[in-house]
Amino acid sequence: MTLPNIKIKGYVPGSIGRIAELHALYYHDAWQFGQYFEAKVATEVSQFLARFKADQDGFWTACRDNRVQGSIAIDSMNVASEGAHLRWYIVSPEFHGHGIGRLLLNQAIQFCRELNYSRIYLWTFEGLESARCLYEQNGFRMVLQQEGAQWGKNVNEQKYVLKL
Repeated sequence: MTLPNIKIKGYVPGSIGRIAELHALYYHDAWQFGQYFEAKVATEVSQFLARFKADQDGFWTACRDNRVQGSIAIDSMNVASEGAHLRWYIVSPEFHGHGIGRLLLNQAIQFCRELNYSRIYLWTFEGLESARCLYEQNGFRMVLQQEGAQWGKNVNEQKYVLKL
């Protein structure tokens, strides 16, 4: 696997819109998610970056020619009670299979280890097999499964946790 001229960066201009776009396109095509989902992603990424604290939160983009092709974030808002929240993990479909997702996930986990966070959690849903495999290969375990609609559509939600 070779990374096709991808550089891991933090925030770059256009990150919020591009992350919302990547999520909207992928989840619309694969799961028929609509405007509610896109608006939710854009709003929550915007709120996160507005309160971002570099010594507690993590935000990485995978860029090719300064265009965001993937992202991942660590939100420390509830780190004391629930753990570090892994969010907005996505890679553009044209770059799947090149190890970019693995690189981003490793970056986020390493960041949490360096800050001595005791655990990382994330919400996903049943059917995202490639992501699930990456999570499990890195030690995440499913701790909860329930029907829910936080994405604007009923899905079988899953919560994964990695104890550090």
